[in-house]
Amino acid sequence: MPRRKRVPPMPSRKLAKLLLQAGAEFDREGKGDHSIFRRVVGETVLKAPVRVGQRELRPEYCLMVFRQLGLSDEEIDAIL
Repeated sequence: MPRRKRVPPMPSRKLAKLLLQAGAEFDREGKGDHSIFRRVVGETVLKAPVRVGQRELRPEYCLMVFRQLGLSDEEIDAIL
């Protein structure tokens, strides 16, 4: 089984663009400095908060957001 590409640190704008490419959509503004993105997988609606206005988000944080939106390793590799 091939390994997933390593998720690099990235600005919040780039993360938002990658989420849009993966089929997620902007849902609403959250509390504070978060935007909520949603993605429909089958009949399930998955949502994840994304910090906005950050120059660099840690790779662990980006991977957590990808996972909350139900992205597989193959889907993550495709958008990176």
